[in-house]
Amino acid sequence: MRVLITNDDGIESPGLHALALAASAEGLEVVVAAPASESSGSSASIIGAEHDGRIHMDRRTIDGLEVPCYAVHAAPALIALIAAHGAFGPAPDAVLSGVNRGANVGHAILHSGTVGAALTGGSNGARGLAVSLDVGLHPQTHEWDAAARLSRRILRVLLECAPGTVLNLNVPNHVSAGDLMPRPATLAPFGIVQTTATEHGEGEVRLTVADLEGELDPRSDAAILATGHPTLTAITAVGEAPIPEAIPTAGR
Repeated sequence: MRVLITNDDGIESPGLHALALAASAEGLEVVVAAPASESSGSSASIIGAEHDGRIHMDRRTIDGLEVPCYAVHAAPALIALIAAHGAFGPAPDAVLSGVNRGANVGHAILHSGTVGAALTGGSNGARGLAVSLDVGLHPQTHEWDAAARLSRRILRVLLECAPGTVLNLNVPNHVSAGDLMPRPATLAPFGIVQTTATEHGEGEVRLTVADLEGELDPRSDAAILATGHPTLTAITAVGEAPIPEAIPTAGR
């Protein structure tokens, strides 16, 4: 099995390194290809720093890893896309994205570059796993190893799933989290916080984040993660939905 490791925090992220080490320890064929600079919030964007139609990349080394590593001047979803077309050797059987600095929960995962890469992998014949560490706003430590340890356990089973399977894993920021079994979770209405427009001026709008109001659905990823338990949600990319009856179409 061949695995692509990517993220949206960039090639220098210790979360990326921890995830790559975990996949390598499983005896898998690993290639690391991550954005040369931070690409948080890039969703499934396929924007890249192209010159003459080319996407540029540089070889890198990561301590403790003897696998091909690339810093790519592109968004993580574009990296997953070109990987599916042989940019880094044979197409990967799985795309592992993370470990992201900060939780990715609720319908706000639409905007996540971490999740976007996993979904792009799933849409191109691989399995996908997005991994995020719930560090909060002012963390004193980052338990990357705990997230990587739990990811390794999920990866073993994911590789036995059908191509196209995509999972979103969120891990609490404590040492023992890597030894807990994740709980299945629904997506919260938005996320842990929501983005709102707080000021409107001439030719500009100011955005800020605010805590969600009201109680969270206890089945949701945001609520379960807040209790200190890892969460796991199976997600899909773009798909069809029934056309509303009120919309006129041929044959109605």
